[in-house]
Amino acid sequence: MTWVVRRMVIAPLLVVGMVLLWITLPLWLIAASAASPILPGRLRPLRIMWVAIVYLSCEALLLVVLFGLWIASGFGWKLRSPYFEGIHYDLVQGTMWVFFREARRVLRLRIETEGPAPDAHPGRPILVCCRHAGPGDSFVLIHTLMAWYDREPRVVLKDTLAWDPAIDVLLNRIPARFITPNPAEGARLEDQIAMLATDLDANDAFVIFPEGGNFTPGRRQRAIDRLRKLGMERMAQRAEQMIHVLAPRPGGFLAALDAAPEADVVLVAHTGLDHLVTVGDIWRELPMDKRIVMRWWQVPREEIPESREERIDWLFARWEQIDAWIEQNRPVDLTGRS
Repeated sequence: MTWVVRRMVIAPLLVVGMVLLWITLPLWLIAASAASPILPGRLRPLRIMWVAIVYLSCEALLLVVLFGLWIASGFGWKLRSPYFEGIHYDLVQGTMWVFFREARRVLRLRIETEGPAPDAHPGRPILVCCRHAGPGDSFVLIHTLMAWYDREPRVVLKDTLAWDPAIDVLLNRIPARFITPNPAEGARLEDQIAMLATDLDANDAFVIFPEGGNFTPGRRQRAIDRLRKLGMERMAQRAEQMIHVLAPRPGGFLAALDAAPEADVVLVAHTGLDHLVTVGDIWRELPMDKRIVMRWWQVPREEIPESREERIDWLFARWEQIDAWIEQNRPVDLTGRS
């Protein structure tokens, strides 16, 4: 029944709220301008308020367009057709382009990409494995994946994100899975992941975060303790040596590999958002004035081991490589502050 609350209550309230916000915008601008000299950071309230308004406006407009597409598709009859699926991917890319354009301009946020050219191995689908750290890194990843790699992503993400009404509606119309990370239901979750990774086209990208959650020191220690509890002392020792990432949970990645035997693997590391853990961290850093660097490694399928144990060891080795790269590429503050 939660979907009823999301679709019938939260979504309409968001649209109505944005209409009221734009009507009362002069009052918000006056309040933010008055607070700017008091709070640290150059025009911090105004800049943050504008980015928030852009994001929420994109969400509200997207919900209206999605409702119109539902009607145009025969009240949902043709929503899963290739034609309407393509329209929804275009909506994702267009919305991301608008939001990140404003984020770059207003927050002085720079996103730089390093790695192989997008056509390094044309004609193959890819399995994208990304570290998970910092607010919004999944949005940065999807935006870069669509803009730079020109791929249509299939995403595995936490079910809590379904409470965002636009994400809820949109990702229920294109290939995606909302899951609840739970070790007790590992087999069922792996089956869901395998279904999503099946029949990937040459322009598809299956996206997964093997760590299962955003990096925090507490989660890192719990991941190490979990490995020891499972009797995997060698892996626990390797996880202790990785200080910037969580020990990867290989089940979902292995399921995707088996379901997509033709796909290459792309690993993604990033810096710039990983030190933002608490709400206080985010408030202190915004406006960010930061450079986010994303490093991509594309591994041909022929280089992926065949056995399960070798694949787990390979994944840990790659995560150790990501950890080392992060250590060598700490976030850069564009304001010159340390």
